[in-house]
Amino acid sequence: MRRRIAAVALLAVLGSAVAAPARAALPTVDMEAVIKAAQIDPRRPDTALTPGAQASVLQVEQALDAKNLLDPAYVDGHFGTKTVEAYAAYQRSLGYSGLDASGLPGRTSLQLLGDGRYTVTNTITPGSRVTYRGVTVNTRTKTMLAAAETLLSRTFVLTQGSYNAGGDPASAGTHDGGGVVDISVSGMSGATRTNVVRALRQVGFAAWLRTPAQADWPYHIHAVAISDTDQSPQAQHQAGDYYLGQNGLANRGPDDGPQVPKVTWEEHQRA
Repeated sequence: MRRRIAAVALLAVLGSAVAAPARAALPTVDMEAVIKAAQIDPRRPDTALTPGAQASVLQVEQALDAKNLLDPAYVDGHFGTKTVEAYAAYQRSLGYSGLDASGLPGRTSLQLLGDGRYTVTNTITPGSRVTYRGVTVNTRTKTMLAAAETLLSRTFVLTQGSYNAGGDPASAGTHDGGGVVDISVSGMSGATRTNVVRALRQVGFAAWLRTPAQADWPYHIHAVAISDTDQSPQAQHQAGDYYLGQNGLANRGPDDGPQVPKVTWEEHQRA
């Protein structure tokens, strides 16, 4: 009798488990797509969408709207200036300040924003700060530079690194955060300079040859690691302008560098 009662009870429990509806999986947010949109969309002259980013950006914007940080009118999948401002306000609410509250999402803040709403995939992290070729960069930038050096079978001479706040007034703040370096072109032919810029672009940098005709600086190569989440706002703008076919300067002239498919470091690795 006891065995029969136990069997009936077990069947009842199993039946309840089968009948219980499965919890719906949370939507996903592709961090790579969000970061790319956060660099490009604020530099667009319109509200065009970054290909492949709309669904993820919408999730982020809906979460910001739920916290009363973003007007519903701007929940549209376009990571424009209003979304940047809202995300910066969210970062400040977490206690971040300075470059950590620039409106460019970092892995931790993006995951916290999505708690109970979405999960984050394809995460990006700049890594720790290290010394490479005599300057300070982060580990992501170091790895990217090493990959470009391998493509060219040459070693770069770096004249300025990252996290150099106020170190060079001529840089207009681009080197204040992570992901930005200047490379010496001393002794390089014109063809070699072009090849260096091309290799940097192939591994995920927005890179250009800078000349004295452009500003009060010597010939050098300026490179911004696309999608580095430690970027200063000025570097973010240069990365966005690169995607939009511009030269990364204040005049926003046409891109004067070698044309290659525009990729991030993560996309280069997958390819």
